[in-house]
Amino acid sequence: MKVIGLLVNHTKPMAKEVAHRLIEIIEKNGAAVRVDETTAATIGREDIQLPQSEFADHVELLFVLGGDGTILGFARKFAKTGLPLLGINIGHLGFLSEAEPQDLEESVKRVLDGNYCLENRLMLEAQVERNGQVIYKDLIALNDIGICKDRFGTMVTGRLYVDDMYVDQYTGDGLLVSTPTGSTAYSLSCGGPIVAPHIDVMLITPICPHTLHSRPLVIAANQEVRVEVTGTQEEMVLLVDGQDFRTLENHDIVRVRQATYKTKLIKWRDREFYEVLRRKLHCAP
Repeated sequence: MKVIGLLVNHTKPMAKEVAHRLIEIIEKNGAAVRVDETTAATIGREDIQLPQSEFADHVELLFVLGGDGTILGFARKFAKTGLPLLGINIGHLGFLSEAEPQDLEESVKRVLDGNYCLENRLMLEAQVERNGQVIYKDLIALNDIGICKDRFGTMVTGRLYVDDMYVDQYTGDGLLVSTPTGSTAYSLSCGGPIVAPHIDVMLITPICPHTLHSRPLVIAANQEVRVEVTGTQEEMVLLVDGQDFRTLENHDIVRVRQATYKTKLIKWRDREFYEVLRRKLHCAP
């Protein structure tokens, strides 16, 4: 019997109702469900309760009920497990999700029948060095790692190196290192290119640069990015997928490289990336 782990963002208004329906459909189709303590208590199903820390040993794949932010958070949390993940959108854009609440029956059947493919999405790993010591490490991102100012009216200056080769000095609101998955997120708003998710590259996008020549860069995924933060006494932060942050200081060194593991997203075989792009970003019909 296939066992599915269900992860729910309970801040979403539809979460409880959709979780109830989804569990009913999964069990009706002959599979088992496991939920964490919070979800079990919320929906009154303590009989299927399992701590998230034990999901890797007892479930075969994950259903994530929420929006893009929910998927990003759980992708980081379960990255090392290699568990495939299906996003079910009860958020806003839902760019990373493959299913909608109105499609629950069909989506469950597709998964149980094996009628899907897995997209292995590149992830990033960052570390921060201060005075020759590593102070933060193993910071994992599915979308992006950002080096950003922490307050309005200040600027960040950073010297960029790729594989120890000096590239340029950037002054502005910060610098963003993104995956192809993250190319449709913050990087897109900063003028970065859209990159198909199956291409193994990293993007380096200046955030509001105070120069006329600064442009986004696309580099190979197996290269290392190093940013030496210089020329400011104001507070700065390292942002991980826009959700987790660490405080940076002047002269800190940030290193970003491809992570050793990837996020496995469940995708339908009959749905192309460019179709999703057109529909979600409201491109021309």
